[in-house]
Amino acid sequence: MMNPEEILDKAKQAGADEAEVYQVISRSRPVFFEANRLKQLETTESEGIALRVWQNRAPGVTVAHGEVEPEAFVKRALSLCQFNPPETIELMANHQQVYPTQGNSVSRDSLIETGNSAIAQLKENYPDILCRGELDCEKHTTRVLNSQGTDCQYTDISLSAFFEVEWIRGEDFLEIGDGVESADSLNLQTTKQRICQGLNWARETVSPPKGHVPVIFTPKSAPLFWDTVIAALNSKRVWEGSSPWSGSLGENVLSEQITLFQDPTRNPERCPFDDEGMPTQRFTLINQGHIEQFYRDRAMGRLFGNGSTGNGFRPSLGGYPTPGLVNLIVTPGEEKLDDLIAQLDQGLVIDQLLGGDADLSGDFSANIELGYRVENGAITGRVKDTMVAGNIYTALNHLIALGGDSQINGSYETPSLAVDGLSVTH
Repeated sequence: MMNPEEILDKAKQAGADEAEVYQVISRSRPVFFEANRLKQLETTESEGIALRVWQNRAPGVTVAHGEVEPEAFVKRALSLCQFNPPETIELMANHQQVYPTQGNSVSRDSLIETGNSAIAQLKENYPDILCRGELDCEKHTTRVLNSQGTDCQYTDISLSAFFEVEWIRGEDFLEIGDGVESADSLNLQTTKQRICQGLNWARETVSPPKGHVPVIFTPKSAPLFWDTVIAALNSKRVWEGSSPWSGSLGENVLSEQITLFQDPTRNPERCPFDDEGMPTQRFTLINQGHIEQFYRDRAMGRLFGNGSTGNGFRPSLGGYPTPGLVNLIVTPGEEKLDDLIAQLDQGLVIDQLLGGDADLSGDFSANIELGYRVENGAITGRVKDTMVAGNIYTALNHLIALGGDSQINGSYETPSLAVDGLSVTH
């Protein structure tokens, strides 16, 4: 295992004005299922370390995986300084803390038992389906130390399970995926219910509605909206003027039903400090449709004059920290998904999308991988060969309702949402 303290000391001895070491260690033991049975067991381990140095304020960055010879590693980083222009050095000072490990480890045998049980229960109701699954227990350690006296470390243990179900009936092929992430134990009851509900809704294939109709996005498809919103709240894009919300702090930009906040103390991406060693925090981004804050790293905090929000994260091991969000939480409504559906005379429920990511303008067009038609307040069947298009900001200003069915999806915790103002084509 590499020694970060030794690398930092060698950098200072070799003439670096300032230096920072960033180390990540990951260990996981995924369990794979295919065609309804256990297929494969794996154990993966990775260790990476990045060194940033400055000479005459000019930076140099180098990365290594596995063992590294400290003198050569430092020499390589310093040699790159001559090729880069001087910059303002952004280093967190005097943050020294080893945080308690978060999460509970689960044995491989327990993962296997959980996977077998889930597949058996799914096949009780749908014996013709084929199930694939991946269950994992991952331990992730992050450490940041620098020449300004910062040395902080945390370890997070996370559990995850994801299943894909295939249902083939003649020439009709259906695939539904769903999963769960947790810190303490894997409860797959809701995951199984959602998969079975989708299979039931998809028994019949029907023609889709056309034109502008209300559309409900489940928690699995809702990130289409939040990806764009989070990009627009990035302080770097705001500073550059590429965000449509540059200059809109405090203004009403979305439906007043929408409140968004960050909470780094909960799943799925708990972390007590960012990749610059700055403590993370819970704060509100949008409060009842009004922009309350943009998220910032140290560089953007200096430019804006109000400091970092603890949101400096590296896009890769060797990348520079840049504004990034941790755990976007969408404040849910109170209605169940069935209640949202019951409100629609004609409409569409979208559960899975293919592509169609929106850019900062908010415009998008996406193929519906899994969607269902709504008529007279009830699901009538699955739609195929259908697209949905529109503008993210327009749709979120024509929000009908937020559901109360929050679910973790990637780095978001989001409920379903029903919107108007989108176009459906076949």
